[in-house]
Amino acid sequence: MTFATADLCDRFADRENFQIAEPLFRQFGNRRLFSGRITTLKVFEDNTLVRSTLEEKGNGRVLVIDGGGSRRCALLGDTLAQLALENGWQGIVVYGCIRGAALIDQLPLGVMALNTHPLRSRKHDHGERDLMITFAGVNFKKDHYLYADSDGIIVSETKLD
Repeated sequence: MTFATADLCDRFADRENFQIAEPLFRQFGNRRLFSGRITTLKVFEDNTLVRSTLEEKGNGRVLVIDGGGSRRCALLGDTLAQLALENGWQGIVVYGCIRGAALIDQLPLGVMALNTHPLRSRKHDHGERDLMITFAGVNFKKDHYLYADSDGIIVSETKLD
């Protein structure tokens, strides 16, 4: 996998269904470049659905989690990041917080999140999957393509590389 989001912008930014996320995210994980088809989750301070989704085979996909931008707890930690890696997920984008960042930084997994928070989330089994979610000025849809690197996040309806 070789691409640069800056190069993709230079080549494709004038296309319809090409979106660039606002620069809100910090990069975590040891894979600084990741891409794949999107699976979406919408949760709020509850990571039950995050766990059950990451228990599935990722097949090179990217999990995009709309956590409502909450900075009151973490939706992903090092245990779930390891689970994602073992099940073949390429990366995870969290519109919310993570924890265990030092351990996540050692894993060959791409992770982008707003920030870190030491408190784990609640477990109430609330959330929705595979619907369009919107944050950072982007509509994330199931099976669209996400590209991320140190310059940012791009979403496209079609594969770009």
